[in-house]
Formats: sequence, structure tokens, C-alpha cells
Amino acid sequence: MTVRVERTMSVAASPERVWEFIGDPDQRARPISVVEDWEIHDDDRATWHVSLPIPVIDQTIAVETEDVERRAPEYVRFIGKSKVMRVQGEQELEPTGDGGTRVTNRFIVDGKLPGVERFFKRNLDQELQNLERALNEYLDDR
Repeated sequence: MTVRVERTMSVAASPERVWEFIGDPDQRARPISVVEDWEIHDDDRATWHVSLPIPVIDQTIAVETEDVERRAPEYVRFIGKSKVMRVQGEQELEPTGDGGTRVTNRFIVDGKLPGVERFFKRNLDQELQNLERALNEYLDDR
């Protein structure tokens, strides 16, 4: 089973300011609750060390992520691969008429072990809320 989620949020900042956060792999990893640690290799590649609370997984999983398409300040698509799952994320930024930005988040998770999709189906909305909260905090601090 594949889990697909698409959610949109609006923020009161320009696409360029939002891109400072979305385009930064360090900022993108930080708000995800299951990412315990991460290593940034360059602007396009990172390794996320993910801990999923699933009985068949008793260790941290390395997820090799790579931005496969970047169009600053409007779009990024990344792919993450590991032994237990494959994830694809897209974030599209569109200016709104009031000087803000509409951010569309799309995520697809393909699990290779029982329970992976079920976990993400139950928790992906919360992870996107974490991302939105972190983005707003980032913008407030700037």
C-alpha cells in the first residue's frame, strides 16, 4: 500500500523568504519528529536517521535523500530511499495577492515492511503540522 498526502498552507511571507526554509535540507529535516539526526552532504543530498515506532523495526534507519528537482524560489522535489521505505516529497510555493505564499506539500510513502505505511497514514498530517509550525517560527525569527 502507498500513502499519498497533499496539504496546502498559507504564510504571510514572500516565496523568497519561504524558500530560505523550504530550500534548506537542514531546515526541512528538523521538524520531522521521526528524524532523530541527519547529515547534510551538499545542497542536494542528506542522510536522515529515522526511528519509526514499529515493532518489526528496532533500529534507526538511514534514509538517503536527494533533491532531484529545484527551481528556486518556487519548487523542490526530493526522494528518500532506505531498506524499509521510499519517500517522495514535493513542495510548491506560489505567491498570493496579499504578499504571502501558498505552500503545497505532497508526500508519497511506499513501505517495504509491514506497518510503515500504516504509521505514515496515521501520522503524516501531524508531521505536516510540525513543518508548518517550524516554518512560521523560522519566519517570525527573521
